[in-house]
Amino acid sequence: MPFFSNASLHSLCPFGGVVSVYKLITEGTFVQKIHESSFVLLAIVIVLSILFGSVFCGFVCPFGSVQEWIGKLGKIIFKKRFNKFIPSKYDKYFRYFRYVVLLWVVYITAKTGTLVFANIDPYHALFTFWTGEVAIQALIFLIVVIILSFIIERPFCKYFCPLGAFVGLFNLIRIFKIKRNPSYCISCKKCNSVCPMNIDVHSKEVINDPQCVTCLQCSSEISCPVENTIVFETRRGIKNENKY
Repeated sequence: MPFFSNASLHSLCPFGGVVSVYKLITEGTFVQKIHESSFVLLAIVIVLSILFGSVFCGFVCPFGSVQEWIGKLGKIIFKKRFNKFIPSKYDKYFRYFRYVVLLWVVYITAKTGTLVFANIDPYHALFTFWTGEVAIQALIFLIVVIILSFIIERPFCKYFCPLGAFVGLFNLIRIFKIKRNPSYCISCKKCNSVCPMNIDVHSKEVINDPQCVTCLQCSSEISCPVENTIVFETRRGIKNENKY
């Protein structure tokens, strides 16, 4: 496509649009290595996120897919212990770190006009490691993420990803919501066990957690044994009649 002919890998990631907004507004130019494609992709991701939440993370992101594939091996090796190695009392605080990363990246990029995150970005390292342009610290971080993916589902997404932090905020306002009907629920908690992001789905009526990647694994169509207990819908209310 001519539109992408001169675009770098950074330009094919919507996060390039996030970190370039300040420079575009103040100077009318892009951050180094960023192409207008980043802003088009960012606009598409924002529209999708307003409608459906963080579907980019759950269905599009290639680095999320890689972590997921490695995690499948981890499930075979560690079985029920997989994704449960970090106690929840610590895990809930670790998850805020990706917002720290987001703020740091946006601030430093706006100040310097360069893609500082590329020096540690495991996504960039994975898809360009053969070029010789990848910083050693990015390769080290990639190896760490790969190792962690054997014991933790999507570790980069949970604790480090700045784009995931940004996109996840739209879960709070999205139009199509994931809802749990408590009158249908049989408290089997299978929704909790299949959630890759360790969200306590069973305790919520509307799953709008910023960590949710909208993978729909918890839904009645995939994992929930009772039809219409966990659904993806726009209706504001949840029916309270008892199914039985």
